[in-house]
Amino acid sequence: MENFGYSVGVTSRQSQMGNKDCFSLNEIGTYGIKGACAYAAHAYQLGKMDDEIMADIHEVFAKLASDEPDMEGLLANTLRVGEINGKVLAMLDDAHATSFGAPEPTPVRTTATEGKAILISGHDLKDLEVLLQQTENTGINVYTHGEMLPAHSYPGLKKYSHLKGNYGTAWQNQKFEFATFPGPIVVTTNCILEPRRAYRNRLYTMNEVGLDAVHHIGPDRDFSQVIEQAKHMKGFPRTIEPAKFHTVGFNHRAVLPLANQVIEAAQSGAMSRIVLIGGCDGSQWDRNYFTDLAEELPDDTLILTLGCAKNRFIHSPKLLDAKLSNGMPRVMDMGQCNDSYSAVVVATELAKALNCTVNELPLSIALSHLEQKAAAVLLTLLNMGVKNIRLGPSLPAYVTPAVLNVLVQQYNIMPTTNAIDDIEHIMNGN
Repeated sequence: MENFGYSVGVTSRQSQMGNKDCFSLNEIGTYGIKGACAYAAHAYQLGKMDDEIMADIHEVFAKLASDEPDMEGLLANTLRVGEINGKVLAMLDDAHATSFGAPEPTPVRTTATEGKAILISGHDLKDLEVLLQQTENTGINVYTHGEMLPAHSYPGLKKYSHLKGNYGTAWQNQKFEFATFPGPIVVTTNCILEPRRAYRNRLYTMNEVGLDAVHHIGPDRDFSQVIEQAKHMKGFPRTIEPAKFHTVGFNHRAVLPLANQVIEAAQSGAMSRIVLIGGCDGSQWDRNYFTDLAEELPDDTLILTLGCAKNRFIHSPKLLDAKLSNGMPRVMDMGQCNDSYSAVVVATELAKALNCTVNELPLSIALSHLEQKAAAVLLTLLNMGVKNIRLGPSLPAYVTPAVLNVLVQQYNIMPTTNAIDDIEHIMNGN
């Protein structure tokens, strides 16, 4: 099995193709379609699937499986991944709203409430819904973690009074945050790290997530063992006051009704620019770039954010409760990484209202890249023709200089540098 792995590994496949630049496009497409499939899996959990989308995915994989060094064909295939992912994101957005109601701006408590507690992390809101149903009237409070934070904005989920708040930050901090949480932890489809002994025996995985010697909950979503363990743990000993809150739920359904306010703010000078900061977070020190970027932007900029990269700044004292001069919040949390669809809808509709293209809007994008979902979102933006995207903190290793040059020439994609210099260019519309 190990030898077979080498035969289909990156270096072996690159050698078989015989062209580094073509293989680079092949890898970009591979990461992107894997991200699209991950989003499709979330939609499937909610009973949504589209045969045409699945047929398109199979056709993309067929092209990626070929060793033919077809530069133009592979570039077209890569952009097609972006088109497919856009359709998948739209399907998932509809699945969430159909299942749990349209998201709405909602303050989420980020400090503890006294009582027994269960923590749930990941993306699949259906898992959270079933957990809330099974813990109702048990005296156990449920807290979200990581990409589960936007769940609090959905009427069908926040109706449960024991959904008490959000605990922690992004996935890479779990070894500390899970160790200090006073109850069992459920990890759905999310990044998971090898657990510390401090919490291994109270960690539960679901769906595609799994680790050796860690409890795994099956497709029946039976949380009885989790609930029983929570009852025997101490939970939070007291309620922390004064409570702290973070507002989520700025989905396109909530933002578009504010379009006239946004346009008026831009025309009156109350808002100088919109900056979208999103993507995947990680543990590298240079990802502090996104903290610096958000904190150093002028006070009259509107920051849209989504994905776990937002954890770099949503708790910043400099931005907490910050508002534009017209009263609009400066930071709007649009949701999970898959809610990049909301950003696409907002940008498209604003462009229509202003009778311009998306690239002519006073909008800048800084994307934190880490893994396959970020690759899928990037390809969707490129397929739309969006230009001037800043990508960082480092460029993906699978992008060769020649392929990067094509992306620069056609889309003016650029690496992040340092926040102060980039802000100067951003505010000048570059």
